Amino acid sequence: MIYKTQIFARNAAVFVLVAVLLVGPGFARTTPAFPEAQKLNDLLARTADQTSGFLDQFSDVKCTEQVRQEKLGKDDKVELKEDSTFDYLVILTNAGGELNLSESRIPMHEAKRDRKNTSMLLSNGFATLFLVFHPYYSQAFKFTLVGEEVIAGRTLQKVSFEHVPGMKSPAALALRGREYPLELSGRAWIDPQTGSIAKIEVGIADTLQDVGLKAFSSEIDFAPMPFADSKQVYWFPTQARVEVETPRQHWRNLHQFTAYKKFSVSTEEQVIKK
Repeated sequence: MIYKTQIFARNAAVFVLVAVLLVGPGFARTTPAFPEAQKLNDLLARTADQTSGFLDQFSDVKCTEQVRQEKLGKDDKVELKEDSTFDYLVILTNAGGELNLSESRIPMHEAKRDRKNTSMLLSNGFATLFLVFHPYYSQAFKFTLVGEEVIAGRTLQKVSFEHVPGMKSPAALALRGREYPLELSGRAWIDPQTGSIAKIEVGIADTLQDVGLKAFSSEIDFAPMPFADSKQVYWFPTQARVEVETPRQHWRNLHQFTAYKKFSVSTEEQVIKK
C-alpha cells in the first residue's frame, strides 16, 4: 500500500512528506514474557483489526473539510490567515494487487490570495495517520504502553510509537530532488475495548535542521460517527493540526472535518469484441 502525505510552502522552498505503507506479514509484536507485554499485544491486535475495517469505511464516505492556513510571526502571532472549504474524500484503489490511498479535494470555497504573495503552508494527508497502526505499516514502529487518560468520559490507553532504526522509514522529506528519511514518533490514545483511536500526536526529532526543517508536529482528533445502515461505529477524523517551522518561516494549519455522509459508486467494465 502506498500513501503520500504532503507538506509544502507556496512560493517558498518545497517540503513533501512522503509516507509509504510497508507491506509485510503484520504488526511488530513484543515478546509476551510479562502481562504488560501481552496487554500491549492484545491492544495492538484490536487496533490493527479496527484500523483495517475502518480503512474500508473511510473510503466509502465523504465530508466537508475546512482548512485554515496561518503564517506566524514573532511570539507566534498570526501575521496572515486564509480559509478554504473543500468537498473531501479518500479514494482507495487496488491495481495489480497493490492498494493505493489518495485524497480528493473539490473546492467549495477557495481562499483569496494576499497581494504580498506571502508563502503559506499547504498540508494534506494528515487525517490518515491512523495508518501507523495498520497491519502493513506498524511493523516499522516500536510500541509502548504509557498509562491511561480519561478524555470526554472515556478511559483511554496511551500508546507511544517510535520508528525502528535500521528499517525503511515510512515517511521521508523530499527536498530539491532528494528524500530524507523521517524518524516519526508520537503517542496515540486508544479505546482499550474496541481498539478505536481517539487521538494521535506525531513529530520528528531535530535531525533535519541542516536541510531546512527545524520542527514539525501534528495532532489529529477522532470521534465516533454512527451511520444508520451500519451496526459498527468507527471513529473518524474531526480535526488535524499541523505545524511546521524552518529557520525563517513558521506556519500552522487547522483541518476540520464535518458532515460525514456515506456514498456508493458502482462501476461496470465491458470488453468490446472486434
